[in-house]
Amino acid sequence: MSDKSKKKSPRRRHVGPSDARLREMIEEATVDAYDESEQTVGFYTMLEENLATPFKTEVLGVEVTVERIEMTDDEQIVAVCARGRSRQRIPILELPLPTTQPEGADWIMAFRRWARGGR
Repeated sequence: MSDKSKKKSPRRRHVGPSDARLREMIEEATVDAYDESEQTVGFYTMLEENLATPFKTEVLGVEVTVERIEMTDDEQIVAVCARGRSRQRIPILELPLPTTQPEGADWIMAFRRWARGGR
């Protein structure tokens, strides 16, 4: 093989799912949910099943590891972020996503659209 054929193609930024796919994901997460609370639980379930953790991202210019997601007592979905021995819970709606996104990050995008009222 020549040196040219060994070169890796440059990484591309994750574009995200289409509008149609986001609508399908929202429908999937909220099917049979009667109110906002049940719909949020539906998204939490989809995130828990599909989001590959741990993964690294940057919060306020500092690299952190998203260890897992949790649902708080007030029904907020949060990412548990770690740096060394420190832990911080950040609402998943506010979590900056890395350029190279983990598997299942599309569910975060679907949840964000749903939370903004986009169906």
